[in-house]
Amino acid sequence: MSDQTRGNVPMSAAEEAALATHRRIMLQGLLRTVGMLPVLVILCILIHVLTLYVTGEGRFLTAQNLSIVAQQAAINTVLAAGMTFVILTGGIDLSVGSILAASAMVAVIASQDFGVLGVPAAMATGLFFGLLNGALIAFVRLPPFIVTLGSLTAVRGVARLLGNDTTVFNPELPFAFIGNGSLVIIPGVLSIPWLAVIAIAVILASWFILRRTVLGVHIYAVGGNADAARLSGIKVWAVLLFVYAVSGLLAGLGGAMSAARLYAANGLQLGQSYELDAIAAVILGGTSFVGGIGSIWGTLIGALIIAVLSNGLILLGVSDIWQFIIKGLVIIGAVALDRFRLQGSART
Repeated sequence: MSDQTRGNVPMSAAEEAALATHRRIMLQGLLRTVGMLPVLVILCILIHVLTLYVTGEGRFLTAQNLSIVAQQAAINTVLAAGMTFVILTGGIDLSVGSILAASAMVAVIASQDFGVLGVPAAMATGLFFGLLNGALIAFVRLPPFIVTLGSLTAVRGVARLLGNDTTVFNPELPFAFIGNGSLVIIPGVLSIPWLAVIAIAVILASWFILRRTVLGVHIYAVGGNADAARLSGIKVWAVLLFVYAVSGLLAGLGGAMSAARLYAANGLQLGQSYELDAIAAVILGGTSFVGGIGSIWGTLIGALIIAVLSNGLILLGVSDIWQFIIKGLVIIGAVALDRFRLQGSART
């Protein structure tokens, strides 16, 4: 007879095995949620120590620099949140950088005549392109990689056309406070950049959808097995349309955030390679490329790792060439470490 009991009733061997399995699944879920947090903490401490050793002062863990890191991470966090929805279904969106550029152009141009309405105009632009991607994938059944690769080029062309292939400025941008201001929590003591506030709001909204709604369950189900999800009554086409719409909408928001920070937009250069940073943040955060497994909190940690790494290398005076090399190696190593740790937990 088992030594374990459920209340005052002894548990059978089968119930003990089921309980052990449940505990193991819960542990694995916790590890995926925590994800790369230990790596983020170690990276922050290491960079602070290195700046202390190289420059004679620890310049990383200061209030001013952490505020800069939060601003640097914010736009990638917003893009990566949308990318998380897409990758959870087993898809990919390579067009977010181009959509961000086109949306930023719309935001600046619209702000010249319609003021703060440039922000919703940018989001509407992103939503349009996201829905277009989603429709081609959900209804025409084209591969996500091909559709979004084509969009990457085509939407970049649209962004350049919108500004006649020049940089568009608005020195009186009415929503510039979003990119350069802060929300004051305690006057003179604590404030949070508005970019970071928006990123946190996006993460919270994404968490709610993915973990507290039926739609979120359907997204995970489609990523786990689209055919099984379809047979169970889930409208797979609607889920795919939704996730690509979300990705486009958040890329549009990212465009407005970029325009607010720069007072300008450029269709050729803005957003270049942003899709790669967004994908890296999602994968660093533990979301599986095959879909069905992942956490929005992990994506946030992944985005912070990329921002911390970029900021630290700049503080250390590392050249651009070596920054690319080091960032790539750290991302590969961190993912390999996290994969090994998760496999180890599965065997226990």
